[in-house]
Amino acid sequence: MWTHWRIKSHGPNRTKMKDSGSSFGFKQQAVQVALWSTWLAGFLLIGMSLYATQLLPSLKETDQGKGKNIDVEGISVTVFSAVGPFVGDGGARQAMAVQSWLALASDLQVILFGQHPSVLSFVKTLNHPRVAVDSAIEFTFLGTPMFHSMVARARASNSDIAVLIEPELVLLPDFMAALQYAHGLEHDWLLVAMPPKISYFPFYMERPGKWVEQGGLPVEYEKVQQYVRRKRKWVNCGGGKLWAWNTGELPLHAGVMPAFIYGKGFHNEWLLNEALSSDFRFAFDASEAISIFDSKIGMDINGHSVENVDNTYKVGRLWEVEGNTHLATLYGSFYFRPANFSNNPVRLVECDGIYSFIIPSDETKSREAINLQLSPPETNSEKESSEHQIKNGKLMTSFRRFFLGKRQRKPSIRLGQSLLQGTGNSDVWKDKILGSRMRRQLVDCIYRSNSERRKLDCPTSKMNSVLHPALTLSLPFSLDTLLQKVTDNEKTVILAVVGNNYRDMLMSWVCRLKRLKISNFLIFAIDHQIYQFCVLQGLPVVMDAHAMNISFNDCHFGSKCFQRVTKVKSRIVLQILRLGYHVIFSDVDVYWFKNPIPYLKSFGPGVLAAQSDEYNETEPLNLPRRLNSGFYFAHSDNATIVAFDKIVKHAALSDMSEQPSFYDTLCGEGGVHRVGDNLCIEPETNLTVHFLDRNKFPNGAFRGLWEKDNVDGTCKTQGCMILHNNWISGRKRKLERQVSSGLWEYDASSRMCLQSWQGTKSMSSY
Repeated sequence: MWTHWRIKSHGPNRTKMKDSGSSFGFKQQAVQVALWSTWLAGFLLIGMSLYATQLLPSLKETDQGKGKNIDVEGISVTVFSAVGPFVGDGGARQAMAVQSWLALASDLQVILFGQHPSVLSFVKTLNHPRVAVDSAIEFTFLGTPMFHSMVARARASNSDIAVLIEPELVLLPDFMAALQYAHGLEHDWLLVAMPPKISYFPFYMERPGKWVEQGGLPVEYEKVQQYVRRKRKWVNCGGGKLWAWNTGELPLHAGVMPAFIYGKGFHNEWLLNEALSSDFRFAFDASEAISIFDSKIGMDINGHSVENVDNTYKVGRLWEVEGNTHLATLYGSFYFRPANFSNNPVRLVECDGIYSFIIPSDETKSREAINLQLSPPETNSEKESSEHQIKNGKLMTSFRRFFLGKRQRKPSIRLGQSLLQGTGNSDVWKDKILGSRMRRQLVDCIYRSNSERRKLDCPTSKMNSVLHPALTLSLPFSLDTLLQKVTDNEKTVILAVVGNNYRDMLMSWVCRLKRLKISNFLIFAIDHQIYQFCVLQGLPVVMDAHAMNISFNDCHFGSKCFQRVTKVKSRIVLQILRLGYHVIFSDVDVYWFKNPIPYLKSFGPGVLAAQSDEYNETEPLNLPRRLNSGFYFAHSDNATIVAFDKIVKHAALSDMSEQPSFYDTLCGEGGVHRVGDNLCIEPETNLTVHFLDRNKFPNGAFRGLWEKDNVDGTCKTQGCMILHNNWISGRKRKLERQVSSGLWEYDASSRMCLQSWQGTKSMSSY
């Protein structure tokens, strides 16, 4: 306290004061010296405080954790999420989650995976420059995203950090502080988190960053975060529902991720197990260090409390769950773990902004035991100290590898101690200034964490009770039901009939249709192997009741196998026509440059539009047996149905393929029913056969297009709608010709369609 003195003069006392002047001057000097000493001591204390503040490793994180919007300088973050339709309460919950992500940082980007029209409408209405929709990933024919494609797309991000999160999970700003801390690690890392269970949540987000409670009263972020951390209850098992990683060169796991259907079970547990087993990255559980919760438990769009209800978008259909179960048993080490094995990652905890890694323990230790464990034994080796402290525990592989092993770059850390940046004498100052306070905080954190005994990973014994390979997989749809799901508004379906020997070519064909935004296709499988494969890839497929074994390399044009396969084609087309659906039949070796459906539909009913197999430009298109049954459009009308019935019966009595039966039935033997250069008229049904323009629908020998240096450019200049890869013998030669030409759309190694984003980052797996 400072006191200001005032000395007044009062007549008779003036002489006395003058006599004591010398004494007063001495006292005044003493006071000034004392004041200067006080000032100097104050400046020294302020300087020491500022120095100590600089030594605190967590003050920056603490300040950021209290802010409503954290700008992590120099770190770019992109959040990816596969969302369902933005309709009803489910859509409102997703909207709140997206707003919470946008409130994390002013430059954070959000990418939503989705195909439903409401997703585009939501983004358009939101009109936010940092939110975009990306549909260039794999989806099932029912519109569910494929998890392996989601992870691959996020891995290709150009941001420093990629986040993959479930669509209804709300994040609070302390998540960014945890990301900033992880970004400072000197190793590639993988963060995983599981949202806690909260029985009641009295807040909702009105707009990005603005929380309100019942009655519409605004509430500060800190209050929401404190409520979440106070009320949360942990649920064991389940892998993770939030993933984040630095976009380094190391893969997340070894091998190839199978084509899991998102939200249908086991993909989170599988990824966690493979990441820890592969040990490429330092994997850790950040559930306790961040504020995260599921918006299904909270307020509805009117501010009323709601209970935990399943999102219909996430409800698993039995065949989808069985497919994921089957894949989890075939790929990686997940299914082959020892009995009672549990592989839980190191946990990241936060105490007053100080981040610490702790090792999960199966036993609840007292605070005194934890405090003793934090004390290093008398040794000169920091590494030996760390190993001594965890000698009775189960140290996670990632922890040992990255902080005690050959990847070590920083001083080894002790159990429960924060990763303090820097080396040298500053660490000694930190220990002296912060030692006792940090120790008490860390002991409390570790005690609370160990007391909860939370586990992300489920023991093998529990998993194996529901995890088993499926003997057979099948879609629960009849042909008619499946047609109702995939055909367009005019009841038109694109049909491919295929065996397992043409699996990769089928997938390239499917990928090309998807790139052209064509989804009304159906696959008819003629053997069990291709049927099972299509089910696992989420494709619309039906299987022939008379499924056969197909030779992998000896089912080419002219072979007995080829003859049997082609006769299946006209039979299934007739069946679909009788159900009232129009059919565009396409072999899978037909490459589509553009969508030909509007052009084909222009021919109208009573016309069968088919490709010509005549390659000589000077010859008519409708010469004998030049009708190619590998590409045509058939209306579901009486004339066409009767004509196809005749084709099927003719082929059944023939020892050749179905292609001659098409021409002989519709154009007559020797072409007696030909009209002009490009037509035939079947006399009994009056069905017109229109042979398609070869410039638009060329066969494999026309103008030597497949031998051109730039097949794609040449065909587009010519005006090709399709190009048939026929007039070549042998599956292998056909495959090599199409791949080398660049007209290929599928990556067999990753089980994904080729996308433009796949070249932006290294996608290799070891």
